[in-house]
Amino acid sequence: MPSPQNAPQLSLPRPLVNKILAHAQSNPDVEICGLIGNSDSQIKSYYPINNISKNPSCRFLMDAPQQITAMKKMRENEQQLFAIIHSHPTATASPSQRDIDENAYKDVFYLIISLNTKGVLEMRAYIQKKKSMQEVELVLEDN
Repeated sequence: MPSPQNAPQLSLPRPLVNKILAHAQSNPDVEICGLIGNSDSQIKSYYPINNISKNPSCRFLMDAPQQITAMKKMRENEQQLFAIIHSHPTATASPSQRDIDENAYKDVFYLIISLNTKGVLEMRAYIQKKKSMQEVELVLEDN
């Protein structure tokens, strides 16, 4: 499994990506957020988390109790945090300066979904590199 720090690309199972995109589509006016956990055996799980930001249309703040519960479930399933996800309802799938500045997990992938692409959802993957985000190729696996 490639680590975010040396990954030329990120591979995700198509059913997992479909679940994440469905979450974004079902909440088109707010930034959805969630976590992906994975294990050494490449099992990846999506943990949607409520956005409790006072301005959820242009900012996300994960509900802390739900985030803790998701992290506990990951441990119970012998998983670790693999990626942080959020959407941009009206912006591109690129990290904002706030996204970069407020990213507390520097050693995981960062996925952004844009719903502002004329009816087509866009998802892009990044890793934190010092004070910027570097895009990595996102590959969908057909299982």
